[in-house]
Amino acid sequence: MDTNEPSGKKQIALNIVSSKSKHTGFGAGSIDLNSVSPVIIDQGEAKVDVGAIHAKSKVEKGIKFSANREDVPNGRLVWVVWVAVDRTQEGQLYGGVTACEMWIDTEARRGYKILADHVNKLDAALKRKIILDGMNAEDKIALKNLLITRNEEWWEASSEDLKRALEA
Repeated sequence: MDTNEPSGKKQIALNIVSSKSKHTGFGAGSIDLNSVSPVIIDQGEAKVDVGAIHAKSKVEKGIKFSANREDVPNGRLVWVVWVAVDRTQEGQLYGGVTACEMWIDTEARRGYKILADHVNKLDAALKRKIILDGMNAEDKIALKNLLITRNEEWWEASSEDLKRALEA
């Protein structure tokens, strides 16, 4: 979530160029992911884990995923939360925050997630939506505390909708 990147550092962009695109210059059709950070919430603890952008967060490594929830009967609920930082004339703030679930059974090395949901929620965060459906109070508190700890000014400048959504 730190946007103070060295100028020579390669930027993360997801290329979605269409063959019907009229603009063919550098960066055409790309989505800038530099304003988005993935947060992993596991057992009430929230941490930024940039590996989640490529489905390689610490909790996902070594896990074989299925789109069938029944394949992971002993899994624990882990949240991937996409946090988009917005820039306004007044400064920066947390603009879009969306959560998607995974179920992880570390011992069995099995997991459940719907990749399309993760991609759609990432897109929704980029569009400054707030979607935290299904999150329990403990996980919301962990996320809220992380956001405040990372940058209290951004939290204070964030929408009342986000603040209400993270009330326990």
